Amino acid sequence: MSKKIYCIAMFKPKAGKQNELFKVLQALEPNTLREDGCIQYTVTRQIDNPFAQGTGYPIAFQEIWADKASFEAHCQRKEISEFFQTHCVAETGLVEDSNVCVYSDEAEDFDAPVFG
Repeated sequence: MSKKIYCIAMFKPKAGKQNELFKVLQALEPNTLREDGCIQYTVTRQIDNPFAQGTGYPIAFQEIWADKASFEAHCQRKEISEFFQTHCVAETGLVEDSNVCVYSDEAEDFDAPVFG
């Protein structure tokens, strides 16, 4: 088990804006990859495949952070907060909807003491 944080950040672009949004998100990669605690930060786009026909937003970041503090510091960086304000919150942004979730590889109470 680890203290790692796994983040999936999915984006639904506005109509006709998928390629533009993908390029904007790719531009966030180089600086983020230099952050303390960043293990993986890769923007991906959904592709057709007969073995994976689920639904989801067409653009997703696959992120791995060393710990919660590293992830939260990333979220507060100017470049990241400006992206969300400019493209997710503002009416003129490229994003119609987004879904950002974090996960742990630790079971709930995995290190709780055992009495008995």
